[in-house]
Amino acid sequence: MDLSRNNLSGQVPDFFEAFSSLSLLNLSFNNLEGPMPTGGIFQNASKVFVQGNKELRAVSPLLSLPLCHTAASQQRHRSNIANIVGFSVLALVMLSCFGVIFLKKRKKVKQEDHPSFEELKKFTYADLVKATNGFSLANLVGSGKYGSVYKGRIESEEHAVAIKVSKLDQPGATKSFIAECQALRNTRHRNLVRVITVCSTSDLTGHEFKALFLEYMVNGNLESWLHPTLHEHHLKRPLSLSSRIAITVDIAAALDYLHNHCTPPMTHCDLKPSNVLLDDVMGACVGDFGLTKFVHSYTSTIDGSTSLVGPRGSVGYIAPEYGFGSKISTEGDVYSYGVIILEMLTGKRPTDEMFKDGLSLYNFVEKSFPEKIGEILDPRIIPCYADQDEEAGRAVHQENHHQMAGMSCIIRLVKIGLMCAAETPKYRPSMQDVYIEVTAIKEAFSSLQG
Repeated sequence: MDLSRNNLSGQVPDFFEAFSSLSLLNLSFNNLEGPMPTGGIFQNASKVFVQGNKELRAVSPLLSLPLCHTAASQQRHRSNIANIVGFSVLALVMLSCFGVIFLKKRKKVKQEDHPSFEELKKFTYADLVKATNGFSLANLVGSGKYGSVYKGRIESEEHAVAIKVSKLDQPGATKSFIAECQALRNTRHRNLVRVITVCSTSDLTGHEFKALFLEYMVNGNLESWLHPTLHEHHLKRPLSLSSRIAITVDIAAALDYLHNHCTPPMTHCDLKPSNVLLDDVMGACVGDFGLTKFVHSYTSTIDGSTSLVGPRGSVGYIAPEYGFGSKISTEGDVYSYGVIILEMLTGKRPTDEMFKDGLSLYNFVEKSFPEKIGEILDPRIIPCYADQDEEAGRAVHQENHHQMAGMSCIIRLVKIGLMCAAETPKYRPSMQDVYIEVTAIKEAFSSLQG
């Protein structure tokens, strides 16, 4: 149930505790206040989203909200306790605080050196061989610089899983694996690929072996839908405008979470269509956190230890300032997101061979915005922009009148893409503002469809 951004106020009703069939409750960005219920779905923090309700309080720390003081604790606070008891309690609290701080520091150092997934089920190398049928080529989903992804089956999961095997012989692969582990254990969001477990062991020859078990996304990645191969053309229908708008919202939600609601905040650093995965209902999840960097509090940039030696990310999607040695920042993710929007609407990669001699995807779109934007849209979005004879054109125009009425939504989305892909970082909007705007565009387009 999604009740986010509905300007709701007051306390969260207790009757939600009785809704046993609820699999997710999103109450984010309202004006709710007071204590949270504790029963039912509220016992599982991964199923309840309450960000953006500043006055909301929890009686336990599960939902990452400020704790509320119970009546009993307030009564104890008002009562007249003997000095000797007060001093004893104070000393005990101070000792406990020092102990917690010490343990947290030890745990933090340990996590930085060796990412720990102790709460997750462990698998052996033999389990992976069995799950992938001996790493069969038939189960190979894709391969990148630092790893190969296989489709597999494990007993603890009802559905297939994606097993990302690190290519540890590649320089930087181990660092990429650790970065991805650190990122995934600090994140939990419906638009981020879910980690199932991690495997760090040795193979049959005694060599180091590392792999991640991830949620398998049955509809592959966005790249294959925007630019299908000849074989895929017969297997996949064109992405509708409605689907493309929904995907932009899902990606924005993921980035807004990483930048503004994740602890600590982080940047993805390699956002591109092939790292946007689609589930069985075409919902988008951002994956591949091998280049992810953590962001310092109260600033949008990374500390000096992570300044760029060379460009990070993928050609065409890297923010231009990275090429000049600028520090990694959230603005870099915003730039990549803007490029993806322009690519989704035009159907053209930023690396298309037509973009040369000073012409870029950004310039190509900007020159046509807004009056001639229809001329450069991917014809698969609105069929009436495709080449047709006059009679067919009239028929398509009548049948797709509701799509033509959505041109204002397209123009708004193009504008967001251009703003995000601005060459100068300071002119790019924040992902929080972008998420609000693309959500409004989705709602406006849905009302036209209905």
